[in-house]
Amino acid sequence: MVLAGRVGRLTDADVACWVLKSSRPPDLVAPGWAPGAACELDRCVRPSYRLGLMHPGRPVLLWVSGRDRPGVHALGEVAGAPVDGAGGPTVAVRLTRLTEPVDRAELLTDPAVRDAEVLRMPAGSNPSWLSSGQFAAVLARLAPADVRSCAART
Repeated sequence: MVLAGRVGRLTDADVACWVLKSSRPPDLVAPGWAPGAACELDRCVRPSYRLGLMHPGRPVLLWVSGRDRPGVHALGEVAGAPVDGAGGPTVAVRLTRLTEPVDRAELLTDPAVRDAEVLRMPAGSNPSWLSSGQFAAVLARLAPADVRSCAART
């Protein structure tokens, strides 16, 4: 995957979790979306070969960027294959909003995840991704209620 400091073309084996970014907090992404609740959303994605790797059932998380509580705000799974729409491709996801977001600053201190694409290139396009070690580091920081809530929906 990484050759001479450059990232090559991703494969299914490289991606443990997809990352979909938003500059808007969950309350604005889906009005009334309460912590601990599940929500099905269609999210815009950039046309690329990566869309061919996004399969239903694969883990996905919602990353909120910006100044107000940046980090992981929801966790779930890809609910459908990406589709072309009038405004560009979208992918259906089923996400559970976390009761306690996983803070970006906390992730930056962890050697296992601090080199994640979403942390190195926060303005990059959707979808981004996490390796298995990076995803494990995120999961290790979930509040106990979020672990139970996400496990109950899978």
